[in-house]
Amino acid sequence: MWSWNHGVRAVFRRLDPVAWKRSDHNPLVMLGGVSQAALERAAADPRFLALYRRACDILDTYVASKPSSNMLVAYFSMEYGLLDCMPIYSGGLGVLSGDHLKASSDSMVPLVGVGLAYQNGYFQQSLDPDGWQQERTPVNDFYSLPMTPETRADGSEMLVAVPVGNTEVWVKVWRIDVGRVKLYLLDTNVAQNAAPEHRAITNQLYGGDSHTRIRQEIVLGIGGLRVLKELQLSPTVFHMNEGHAAFQAIERIRVLMAEQHLSFEEALHASRGSNVFTTHTSVPAGLDTFDPSMIRDYFGGYCERAGIPVDRFLDLGRRAGAEPQEPFSMAISAMQSSAFRNAVSRLHREI
Repeated sequence: MWSWNHGVRAVFRRLDPVAWKRSDHNPLVMLGGVSQAALERAAADPRFLALYRRACDILDTYVASKPSSNMLVAYFSMEYGLLDCMPIYSGGLGVLSGDHLKASSDSMVPLVGVGLAYQNGYFQQSLDPDGWQQERTPVNDFYSLPMTPETRADGSEMLVAVPVGNTEVWVKVWRIDVGRVKLYLLDTNVAQNAAPEHRAITNQLYGGDSHTRIRQEIVLGIGGLRVLKELQLSPTVFHMNEGHAAFQAIERIRVLMAEQHLSFEEALHASRGSNVFTTHTSVPAGLDTFDPSMIRDYFGGYCERAGIPVDRFLDLGRRAGAEPQEPFSMAISAMQSSAFRNAVSRLHREI
């Protein structure tokens, strides 16, 4: 909440404005480096103490208010623009996702977010004195950011297995408290993953080749759903923010087939009514597609174990009447598995 409430942010800015700016508005880093003299000066300043008490009252009142609805929305997004100090977003999609969480918190909408914890932030651009573009990739030190490892009842760190091709990849779960909303970020850079390519799945947003991309989207969609189950959360609405999270709908179908003994078509029909899909681009180049052979490689065993026909799986990501060699589209898959589809503007809706 401190990231978007000006009254709370004023406490850090007034304590040490230089350190606040230097830390990229990160209270953990700032407070770890603020001088003892600055703390003693603030403790003796009645105006600062009044500002501090007011901020505490605002925060306590805000957090104490809880949503009264039994509904829960699970919001899946590849990126979240929450903080200056946490570059796990690239642009408008991430800023919208971050604002969606903040607005849900302010409006007391019962929502939980799911995303990926990227070790390296999205690259930043600048111009050198000669006018040439320079790129820098910031490194995210999770332990100096406002995020906490999620733990089980026995105090151990939460690790969840996700099937990526023929391998089980382990994901560590981090939690960010975005006001009243909790955001869970999945991290594959853990010792339990022996292969470097599996530890590197969450290395960087939109980095790597098509294999990296499909692995990221499997972890987000399938892994995200399994994490929610591990947390004993039972969402009533599943919101896919862009097609990156479309595999979440496939995992829901698999779970319904296994637990309710439904056919693929029955499970698809049963899950569609509570799926929401928001698309952000009308340009084909901005929509993820995968070759059918890649889908078979990554999901052949998954489909066999679940009893899902691979060809029907592929049809879910294609236009009606498409040729067998047509790529699998994440956007088409998300659209066909959702009863509610949103655009991001009226003009976009028309296109």
